[in-house]
Amino acid sequence: MKLNVQARTATGKAVKGLRKEWQLPGIVYGKSLENPVLLSCLKNDFIKVYREAWYSTPFELAGAVKHLVLLQDMQLDPVTDEVLSVDFLAVNQNEKVKTIVPVILIGESKIEKLNEGKVQLVKDEIEVEAFPQDLPHNIEIDISKIESTNDVIFVKDIEISDKVRIVDDAEQPIVTVVELSDDVEEETPASEGEAAAWDAPAAE
Repeated sequence: MKLNVQARTATGKAVKGLRKEWQLPGIVYGKSLENPVLLSCLKNDFIKVYREAWYSTPFELAGAVKHLVLLQDMQLDPVTDEVLSVDFLAVNQNEKVKTIVPVILIGESKIEKLNEGKVQLVKDEIEVEAFPQDLPHNIEIDISKIESTNDVIFVKDIEISDKVRIVDDAEQPIVTVVELSDDVEEETPASEGEAAAWDAPAAE
């Protein structure tokens, strides 16, 4: 997986000109580089790589900069969520690196089948440490193991390669269960001249 990049001299307000040309400003830094390098890439090219790699999978920069990197950070427009700039971390295959990995739920739990409870993902990212080539793209949690509303899956329950070290606290919960209640509260009629709550317009 490669992302073609160009050298960048534009900084400050001049960066707006890059964005008008669908170029995304960025920077790459890391221990293996003497100095941070300013760069840019086509926005659509970056989005394609991001969707495949996210923060957890290393990929190659090609062109003006040739290096194995991880996506380190993205700056987003606070209103539109449009990507404004990106930071890449240069990594070395012979040095371990820390990054976050997304949690993916798989399977179907017994209690949800019986409509007795709702499985909740309370921690959707796990921080890990490994050599770049050993980093997992995601961590799968099998919720078919959950059989009661008292069941909790903790960080310490994650099954992962011995080449990967989990950095997060082992006692943090990842998946919990919310019990569903069959009780239905008795509806109280609205008094005369008073609108019922569900008739009121929703707040915008």
